[in-house]
Amino acid sequence: MEDESTTQNALWYNFFRRKKEDDNSVESLLGRIPIFSQLTDRELGKLAGIVHRREYSADELIFSQSDPGLGMYVIEEGTVRILIAEDGGAGRELTVLHGGDFFGELSLLDESPRSASALAASNCRIIGFFRPDLIDLLNRSPKMGTKILFRLGEVIGTRLRITNERLANVSAGSEGVTSSKGGAKNVGGKS
Repeated sequence: MEDESTTQNALWYNFFRRKKEDDNSVESLLGRIPIFSQLTDRELGKLAGIVHRREYSADELIFSQSDPGLGMYVIEEGTVRILIAEDGGAGRELTVLHGGDFFGELSLLDESPRSASALAASNCRIIGFFRPDLIDLLNRSPKMGTKILFRLGEVIGTRLRITNERLANVSAGSEGVTSSKGGAKNVGGKS
């Protein structure tokens, strides 16, 4: 049986990550992110001109759980911890993300509150791509914006399918837990 931390990290694992290439330009990094992977070099150049670059110090909050979702982030360099608040105020670590990973992409589609917090675990350089930038891009360059939206839908769909599979596995494992006459729980339904 997988321990809880392995299962949590698997849910957050960036299965889209590609090998790093020698080119460390913003355009190259963005081109390795699945959401932007269908863009031409020229379109990646346009995108690089509208993204927002920011540096975070170790232990600096990138966003808090329940903040309005404004957009997605790509880690250019450094490490980011994704945390979820629990009763008692302590945060539980869901995963640790590294250079080339991305997070927060669902916020490109809606402005629902963040479901977790993101904290810089080390000094980080992060690229932000925000919902207003995407909307502006859709108005100015519909073809490019549509490419991004279709790939965004594929990424979210893939993550949802993987999450559903993991939940089904967890659910199947818990179905074997039944209550006996004495009220104690038995595993596997055997008395």
